Amino acid sequence: MLCVIATARPEDLAAFIEGLKKAGSAILVRTGLETLEAARARTPQMVVIDQGLPDSEPFALVQELIKINAMMNTAVLTGLSPEEFHEQGEGLGILASLPLASGLREAEELLALAERLC
Repeated sequence: MLCVIATARPEDLAAFIEGLKKAGSAILVRTGLETLEAARARTPQMVVIDQGLPDSEPFALVQELIKINAMMNTAVLTGLSPEEFHEQGEGLGILASLPLASGLREAEELLALAERLC
């Protein structure tokens, strides 16, 4: 599985990123623009978007990704409550909301969820 990970803080998510690499390959990008470019060029099966990108808000970026490929799985690292996440992300088909401090366990759970859907 090819996964694009969009984050401005890769050091904080090192264990999470390493966990996602176990599923195949992972591309690390640092901006929303780089995320869209990677999605167009590589057709990933999963895109994980961290809040706090310098040029994009996660839900707006998911909307743009849907225009590229509506079958792409997405997940968002966020500090929103489940209720706030549901309200803001409703209708976007986001696979998962993940905690900002995600690590290896969260990566494994996300991959297992994606595997069950495929």
